[in-house]
Amino acid sequence: MQAPQDGGAITGINVTPLVDVILVILIIFMATAPLIARRAIKVDVPRAERHERALPDALPVALDGARRLTLAGREVTVDELKKKLSAAIALRPDQPVTVAADRGLPYGEVVALLDEVRAAGVRKVGLEVVRK
Repeated sequence: MQAPQDGGAITGINVTPLVDVILVILIIFMATAPLIARRAIKVDVPRAERHERALPDALPVALDGARRLTLAGREVTVDELKKKLSAAIALRPDQPVTVAADRGLPYGEVVALLDEVRAAGVRKVGLEVVRK
């Protein structure tokens, strides 16, 4: 943008710096949003000596001590979970899913949750644990 030749006032606004700042803020929020959502859900997962890192693109399913079921940080019912997982599998057949269940839950409830996840068509299921 150039100043007018006749010495008049500049009437235009350069929005390029504003767009740059907004883009950087958007990238920061996109990078930190999964971390914030993960901390908001309290699931006391068991500890293990040996474990592998979860895939970064895995859909997280969690069942907390109060038996609240969440998918990617949003509370869902079992039917909603199956529908959303089925939709994700339809888009990407090899979509991995991680299951985190509170250590105080009965084994049967965790197995029932795994059955529901597998019934939705998920082939890659991982169990979340905390390193000792």
